[in-house]
Amino acid sequence: MLKPLRLTATLSLTLLTLITGCSPQSNSSQPSAKPTETATLPKVVKKPDLPKIVSPNNPNSPIQQKIEQYINSIAAKGFAKQNQGIWIQSGNTLLANHQGTIPLPAASLTKVATSLAALQTFNPDHQFITKISSTGEIKNGILEGDLVIEGGEDPFFVWEEAFAIGNLLNQMGIKQVKGNLIVTGKFYMNFDTNPLKSGNLLKQGLNAQIWPPAAQTQYQTLPTDTPKPQIAIAGSVQVSPSPPSNLKPLIRHYSFPLAELLKKMNQYSNNQMAEIIANSVGGAKVVAQKAATAANFPQTEISLVNGSGLSEQNKISPRGVCAMFLAIEQYLQDYNMTVGDLFAIVGKDEGILNERKIPPLAIVKSGSLNAVSALAGALPTQKQGIVWFVTMNGGTNLEGFRAQQEVLLQDFIAQWGAVQSLPKELEPNPERQNKTSRNEIIN
Repeated sequence: MLKPLRLTATLSLTLLTLITGCSPQSNSSQPSAKPTETATLPKVVKKPDLPKIVSPNNPNSPIQQKIEQYINSIAAKGFAKQNQGIWIQSGNTLLANHQGTIPLPAASLTKVATSLAALQTFNPDHQFITKISSTGEIKNGILEGDLVIEGGEDPFFVWEEAFAIGNLLNQMGIKQVKGNLIVTGKFYMNFDTNPLKSGNLLKQGLNAQIWPPAAQTQYQTLPTDTPKPQIAIAGSVQVSPSPPSNLKPLIRHYSFPLAELLKKMNQYSNNQMAEIIANSVGGAKVVAQKAATAANFPQTEISLVNGSGLSEQNKISPRGVCAMFLAIEQYLQDYNMTVGDLFAIVGKDEGILNERKIPPLAIVKSGSLNAVSALAGALPTQKQGIVWFVTMNGGTNLEGFRAQQEVLLQDFIAQWGAVQSLPKELEPNPERQNKTSRNEIIN
């Protein structure tokens, strides 16, 4: 019999905000394969088609002139025009295009491709499963054998998950493990893809007596009545290429659904999450192929070496980025969802965009490297409707580019009018607010 238990642990903001943006210090993940267990979300009646990516020719003259002035102002500061890219469209009308079909360094706009490829591979409600088992009997609070963790590529298995599993094991009568903690499969914890390190983090997380300061800090964010787990493991952490043959299932852990994982990844531009998810799809080249196919733009306009954006070798055309946003919006319609369910809504969602002067209610993804600043997404307006925009800037002028991007969007709002609420086409689905990770006890 399976006993479902929903986790009440809060989002691990500390870890998310420590590993954000396109930063050369971030670690890459190991290659991984597609998990085998997927939950299916019921579909709804298909809505009218959204705009498609349009021809790069004959943009709207007044807006094109404005963009030419924008590019000229950047060039006047010594930054080459060929390192800048713009694509702006409203409905099926092209408003502006500067090098829109030329692949340029994309930084964390890469995560738009990773998001689209993940949706194409799984679905919004897919959950990555981690299995907890034993190799012995439970006698007088002692597990006479090993505790076994079978990883399933969960990209957001953090301290709270370990606390919850430890408390469940306590409820099941286990207080000590006489044997080892055996890690098998693709088990990652706190965004670390090294199985031995992740196993040692889990060993600490299961036992409040040996919590490191980071775990103690995270525990303080939980409800005050949250128990502290007490699972003392006598043996060591061991990594095994395959699980033991004499397993006795104890707990099945389900990750946050994919849509919620992608939202967290994009809000905080978490590079490790992006790498793990990209590798679950099949790696950077597969991400590029799937994204271009799904968004119907040429494969020649996207080239990726990773799934996060941590390389200037990751290049996507501005048109390609816009096409991927539109493809994600189109895909999510069938699930009563929008891009607002996957990307940050300015003024509503916490994340790396908090300090930027981007118009409220824009739904955006940013990207930054030492010589790259990019911003893309949907800008809702009164007169022009939803404006899909991509601006990609190259040169050692990160703060300057950011300021110019913000001024450009504010100018558009002054021209076309601000909206007071999100249009229905961009509203996130409120029913997904309660989607979280959960555990099942297996008897």
